Amino acid sequence: MLTTDSTFVSWLAQAQIAEPRLTAQQRGLLQAALAFRQRCGDDYYSSRLLSHFLLHCDSGLKVAQIARLVGFSRPTASHQQGLSSKEAIQAAHHRLAGRPHGKLLPRYAGPIAEFMLTHADATRYDVLAFIQRTWGVHVSTVALHHFCKKFGLDRATRAAATAPTPAQEPAVAPARPRDAASPLPAVPLPPPPFSSARPSTRARSC
Repeated sequence: MLTTDSTFVSWLAQAQIAEPRLTAQQRGLLQAALAFRQRCGDDYYSSRLLSHFLLHCDSGLKVAQIARLVGFSRPTASHQQGLSSKEAIQAAHHRLAGRPHGKLLPRYAGPIAEFMLTHADATRYDVLAFIQRTWGVHVSTVALHHFCKKFGLDRATRAAATAPTPAQEPAVAPARPRDAASPLPAVPLPPPPFSSARPSTRARSC
């Protein structure tokens, strides 16, 4: 479909962008963006590529305006603004592999935990197969990792929970400080040197 002035103005209007306020460079950029959108479609992946470009090309547009142009929410566009091109492609790949949130529901945590406990040698792919058999849901290994970590089912948390606790040594009671006002215990004094119990009167001399 060819880009016409009326189509371009309507696209800007739904994004709450005033066409007369655009510079010549912004107008040319957005006309090319609309042509890309009409050629490639408005699916998630095309919109994801377009938003990544518009967010990083120093267009002078606000994040909220770009979000409305491509049909994303303002928080989603803000999050995408901090991603590199590699991370944007990885995010799209994870979504294609079943990455989107909401497929693994909290009520799945109990059966998944039971499966892990009864199948100690199960790999993550065995767990994914169990999820698909049980609920007909296909998710990626990344989604499973985050789900298990959230509910304490990851390997590290399970290992820490089952590790034996070391025996605690009996605590030694600290010495009780003596009150300065309390009297000291009576201690018998030793007899003076050369003392005797007998009288010390000198005997009569011969």
